Amino acid sequence: MAAPTPSTQVPDPLSATFAALADPTRRAILARLSQGEATVNELAAPFQMSLPAISKHIKVLERARLITRARKAQWRPCRLEPQALKAVSDWVEYYHRLWDDSLDSLDDYLQKLQAQDHAQAEPNGETL
Repeated sequence: MAAPTPSTQVPDPLSATFAALADPTRRAILARLSQGEATVNELAAPFQMSLPAISKHIKVLERARLITRARKAQWRPCRLEPQALKAVSDWVEYYHRLWDDSLDSLDDYLQKLQAQDHAQAEPNGETL
């Protein structure tokens, strides 16, 4: 059986979130939404791009479940969904702890090597 092509593969939620966060325009949209909900026109205002281009960015953020759009009469304000960022935070924190532990082990090892070097030094400061 052949492997599915990239167009038929459905990314896992974490991959979709990272893909959405990879674009600086989408990160700026999320930063704006962290201050409260906004319409597409309000989100588009600071950017020099068309409304259809902003709408595409918003759709990517929606598919990644980073934002939702409500219905208030004819308005469809966007709002940030912070729980989607929790998965990213948890993933990063796991690897942060892993690297901290690895770097702590490396630091311990380097200190041990330095202590051995000092122990082998002659009284006049020269090494053997």
